[in-house]
Amino acid sequence: MTDASDALTTTGSNAAGGGRLDLGEEAGWERAAAALPYLFLLLPATFALLREWRPVVLALTVALLLWTALLSRPRTTGRLLIPIVYLTGTLALLAGLVHLDSLFTLTGVGVFIQIFTLLPSWRAYCGVAATAAVLVVARPRDGRHLGELVASFLVALLVASATGLLFSAISRQSEQRRLLITELRRTTAELAELAEENARLQAELLTSAREAGTLAERQRMAREIHDTVAQGLTGILTQLEAAEESPADPSTQARLTTIRTLARDNLSEVRRSIHALRPAPLADARLSAALDEVVAKWSRTNAIAAEFHLTGEARPLHPEVENTLLRVAQEGLANVAKHARATWVGLTLSYMEDVVALDLRDNGTGFVLPAAPVESRPAGGFGLVAMRQRVARLAGTLEVETGPGQGTALSATIPAIPAIPAIPDDEGD
Repeated sequence: MTDASDALTTTGSNAAGGGRLDLGEEAGWERAAAALPYLFLLLPATFALLREWRPVVLALTVALLLWTALLSRPRTTGRLLIPIVYLTGTLALLAGLVHLDSLFTLTGVGVFIQIFTLLPSWRAYCGVAATAAVLVVARPRDGRHLGELVASFLVALLVASATGLLFSAISRQSEQRRLLITELRRTTAELAELAEENARLQAELLTSAREAGTLAERQRMAREIHDTVAQGLTGILTQLEAAEESPADPSTQARLTTIRTLARDNLSEVRRSIHALRPAPLADARLSAALDEVVAKWSRTNAIAAEFHLTGEARPLHPEVENTLLRVAQEGLANVAKHARATWVGLTLSYMEDVVALDLRDNGTGFVLPAAPVESRPAGGFGLVAMRQRVARLAGTLEVETGPGQGTALSATIPAIPAIPAIPDDEGD
């Protein structure tokens, strides 16, 4: 799993923890809101009973407590019948208590809170007005005039409305926080799913990359074997066939010597390929010198005139570039020896500012260039396909011009990637 996935997991955990804290705060507020009506009932009841013990006050208090416990349900949804029945019974009991002792006016505050919990929108304000009216009318007159009653009603209505508005604002904020927390949890779950999907896709990508790397390595090894062992064995077979055709010829011994030399060279190539070393001609020489040696050896082996030319200033190139150009030259020369029936071959290596080019020309029979590349020849070789693959790996191009009786010209162009400079040893090492 990546660091990004870990961060997602941590973020999700923190978000979930924050959600639990916020939900805990809301739960505490809900418990407090549910307990306030009981508090505003028990406080005046306690003082009223301590001041004067009256069984009727105790009975009405117990009745209101039971009524509240049985029918009070915050955030009741659906039909309004239950809230209306509950509030009607509450106001009736509250009117009796207020008439007995004006201290129970405080209980109305708890009723205001319940009204804004149980009734929606404008119905809550109707309930507040009804409650305020009950509180004013139920109180003993004690010689008060109508104006005093109206003023008391307005004050009670104002206090109730302010209390209700405050409670409604708190309730809306709590609901918004609840919705945000729910959305946060949903988003966190989606992020966790995305992180898991990302990890799965990353694993699939790594598997595909390994498989592609394995296939590319197999193709590279196939080209290496073709360009070393296959070419060498082809040369050995050619020399053996020539020796068998004329066993008494004085040149047979020379051919056998050539066969032994080719066998040794190919054995060396195989060992170097196994150890992932550079081709033998490049082990101790630059590309131009290696190509000059390859051309000279090929000319002696096949008894065909061959020339090598160098243009531009030779400079060290990346080992892959030099190796590719050497293999293209070897494959091209091998094809000339097997198919072209040429009497002359020219190989030119050209160093330019940003590219290096290898041109191979012969005066042989030529051939009809197929419209599409042929993946393999019946004999099992790779030919032009192998050369194109090698050159394409380095963002290069391979062009072939030929025709029956016109000879063949092959040109490989590759970006002149410079050699990686050697890191000097530290002084004193």
